[in-house]
Amino acid sequence: MAKSTIVIPNYNGINYIEACLDSIYAGTTTDVEVIVVDNASTDGSLALVEEKFPQVRVIKNGKNSGFSVAVNQGIAASRTPYVILLNNDTRVDKTFVHELERVLDMDKDGRVFSASARMISLYDREKTDDAGDFYCALGWAFARGKGKNPALYHKNREIFASCAGAAIYRRALLSDEKVGMFDEEHFAYFEDIDIGYRAKLSGYRNWFAADAVVYHAGSATSGSRYNAFKTKLAARNSVYLIYKNMPFLQIFVNLPFLAAGFFVKTLFFVKKGFGAEYITGLANGIRLSRSQKGRAHKQKFCRKRLGNYIGIQVELWLNIIRLFQG
Repeated sequence: MAKSTIVIPNYNGINYIEACLDSIYAGTTTDVEVIVVDNASTDGSLALVEEKFPQVRVIKNGKNSGFSVAVNQGIAASRTPYVILLNNDTRVDKTFVHELERVLDMDKDGRVFSASARMISLYDREKTDDAGDFYCALGWAFARGKGKNPALYHKNREIFASCAGAAIYRRALLSDEKVGMFDEEHFAYFEDIDIGYRAKLSGYRNWFAADAVVYHAGSATSGSRYNAFKTKLAARNSVYLIYKNMPFLQIFVNLPFLAAGFFVKTLFFVKKGFGAEYITGLANGIRLSRSQKGRAHKQKFCRKRLGNYIGIQVELWLNIIRLFQG
């Protein structure tokens, strides 16, 4: 019986999806289920999957509802103990599935919520794409090791959150009484930081699985690393992430750091030509946080979690150091 279900959200992935699926089925773990959730693609990629990979379960959406909705649909349709989320613009190493499963299998207490793969640039395999995600008191999320030699990141270690582009999750914890599913208000961007943050609030941990290797094209759906759509949406979600996961006292404590972080980011995007989009996104984030939908997702303060709040806060400060150390 399969231990894992791989969920691949797809939107116009005609240039990547075939190679992605081929790499999965060429792996050493042959007993694995695959679900492709298609967000109303118009480039023929859905037809390609249905024709060449009849063993893949397909969920068809009538519109592009975003990453979070798509992966939640795939998770809800899965029945295996583990769920692996995988971007359509990736190619996985032969032991990718086995190595991700191994990290969760070794956790006998069931306290590890997720494990993130070692992501390497598809087009320059001398560069790391992501060796685990971190979040700091500046309100910035960052991928450890971005652009550096992949050989430097050869050991498993605890991280702040797993990059949902290639990560495994314990399905039993993706329930409302534990951690919960991906927040669909995010649409895309920061949704994986958010769910990792919520797991930590509940006392669970996230790990980096160094031997689970995946090659990632990057920005295949949005089109480029920086664009108006991504800038506005990421800015909105960065505000929403803070509002929903930090108690108000913690927001107040971090306010000097957050103000500095958003100011620097504003200058950065002005220089890139997306200043207006970034500022609009911040305003949208405030509006979302104040809305009924946003307030409904606010994580309620719990005294029993006081140790978790303190631990996370120390980590947020330490991650500023990690950010500048690289």
